[in-house]
Amino acid sequence: MSLKTTIDTDIKKAMLAKNKEELEALRSIKSMILLAETEKGVSAEIAVDVENKLLMKAAKQRKESAEIFQKEGRQDLAQRENFQLEVISRYLPKQLSEVEISEALKEIIAQVGAKGPQDMGKVMGTATKSLAGKADGKLISELVKKLLTA
Repeated sequence: MSLKTTIDTDIKKAMLAKNKEELEALRSIKSMILLAETEKGVSAEIAVDVENKLLMKAAKQRKESAEIFQKEGRQDLAQRENFQLEVISRYLPKQLSEVEISEALKEIIAQVGAKGPQDMGKVMGTATKSLAGKADGKLISELVKKLLTA
């Protein structure tokens, strides 16, 4: 079942349950999917990896917004963003732990034949493709730096 179909089903459930907050979050996800589908050069259905990228982007935006609202003392808005983040997280693939990411990166470093920090570009290119949707890019970058300088 595609993400769009799943979201549509969940929107109907949220409407029947009169859950306004969840409905708002689900509609924002559906909006992102519809925008991606109507972009130039896109066929009828968008790929799973594109869906995951959209969800990761939305999750990152919500997380950053919540942090900003908390710094500014707007707990009401921070709670709203955190709730939307929870809803988005339901549809993301399982995120890898830091240990799992490190293990995968060690394999990638060996596979690429990276020797030091100068090979970071090679490692990051392969790592971001293989770990797409499973780990945050910022965390991947930090771990690659640590592994290549060690």
